[in-house]
Amino acid sequence: MVDISKITTEKRNENTKNIDIASTCEILKLINKEDQSVPLAVEKAIDQIALVVNEVTDTFVNGGRLFYLGAGTSGRLGVLDASEVPPTFGVSNDMVIGIIAGGDKALRFAIEGAEDSKDEAIKDLKAYNLSSKDFVIGIAASGRTPYPIGAIEYAASLGCNTACITTSYDSEIAQVAKFPIEAITGSEPLTGSTRMKSGTAQKLILNMITTAAMVKIGKVYENLMIDLQINNDKLISRAQQIIMDITGVKEDVAVKHLNKYKNVKFAIFSIISGVEELDKIKHLLNESNGNIREALKKL
Repeated sequence: MVDISKITTEKRNENTKNIDIASTCEILKLINKEDQSVPLAVEKAIDQIALVVNEVTDTFVNGGRLFYLGAGTSGRLGVLDASEVPPTFGVSNDMVIGIIAGGDKALRFAIEGAEDSKDEAIKDLKAYNLSSKDFVIGIAASGRTPYPIGAIEYAASLGCNTACITTSYDSEIAQVAKFPIEAITGSEPLTGSTRMKSGTAQKLILNMITTAAMVKIGKVYENLMIDLQINNDKLISRAQQIIMDITGVKEDVAVKHLNKYKNVKFAIFSIISGVEELDKIKHLLNESNGNIREALKKL
C-alpha cells in the first residue's frame, strides 16, 4: 500500500474545494488561476534545468542519446517531446527517445499497472542497447513511480548520466537521479490529477531541455530553426522565409539556393560566405559541429 499522504501532488487544494458547485466560468477561472502558478514553479528550478541542459548538450556532442522514461501522462509527454525533435531540428529519430511504461499502446489507452515495474524499464532500455554515452531522464510527477526510478538506477549502473523531472518535494526519484529537476507545483485543482499542473510543468521543462540543447549544438541561428526538415509545402515556405530573414536576399535568390542545396543551413551559409561548392560547405560546417557562426569565423 502506497502512503500517498506524503506525496506533494496528492495534497488537497483548499482553493478548489467548491469546484463541484461552481458555474462553468468559475470552474475555468479556478483552473486558470492554479495554472498561473506553474511557470513560477518552473522558474525556481532554472538552475537545476541548466545543469541538465549542459549535460545533455555534451551527450549529443559526444554521440550519445537522450532517453525519457515515464508512465501515464509523464510518459506521454516524454514521447511527445522526443517525437517533435527530428522534424523541428533535422536530427535522426534515435537522438531523443521517449519510452512509456506499457509500450506505445499506453499512449492511447491507460495501462495503469505498467508503472509499478522496475524490471520493465530495464527491459525497455536493454532493447535500445543503452550505453554509458547515453543520458536517461526519468519523469514522475509523484516522484515515487517504480518504472522511471528503475530506469535511472539501471542507467546509473552502466555509467550513464541521469536526471529526473518531478513536481513533488523530497521525492525518491530526486534522490536516485544525479541531476534532479524539482518544480514543485503544489496540489492539483482535482486532487491527484497530475495531468493538470504537474503535466504542464513537465511539458515546459521538456521543451526547455531539448530546445536549449539544440540551440547549443548549432541547430538554431538567431532564433530561427535552420535544420528543419522541408517535407511539406508549409515547411518549404518557412524554409524560404528563414533564408530571406537571415541573409536579406529576395525570394528568388532564396528559392534558387534552397533548390540547389535542399538544405536550409547550407543555403544560408553559401549566401553569407560566398562559398558555393557543396563539399566545402559540408567540410566547414562539419569542422564547426554544424554551427554557422563558428564556420564563418574559420573563413
